[in-house]
Amino acid sequence: MTEHQHHAIDYVEIAATDLERAKRFYTDAFGWRFNDYGPQYAGIQNPAGPDAPEAGGLTTFGEVRAGGPFVLLYSTDLDRSVDAVRAAGGTVVNGPYEFPGGRRFHFTDPSGNELGVWSPA
Repeated sequence: MTEHQHHAIDYVEIAATDLERAKRFYTDAFGWRFNDYGPQYAGIQNPAGPDAPEAGGLTTFGEVRAGGPFVLLYSTDLDRSVDAVRAAGGTVVNGPYEFPGGRRFHFTDPSGNELGVWSPA
């Protein structure tokens, strides 16, 4: 299994207007498989195998971003990452909050790009 690395790009979320249609597209185009987490989210299974962490997700939460996919970084200490983002001039725009896999928060960088950081429960 691949180890998560602190503050490395770890997961990419692709916004979708229709989750089932998006799943069909990525399955047909690239052979992707998914873990379903309800009507608004499907995790993208890692091609390395069922024991590998998910590579990303399809989501209908929020709006489709004109800038493209949503990038998530991994953190070994989420609260310290929140402090580091703020100290560097970023703005926390959501969270930290809990989700089934742990905790996460979203922030914008000084250019207005929104990214997220997560850590396990």
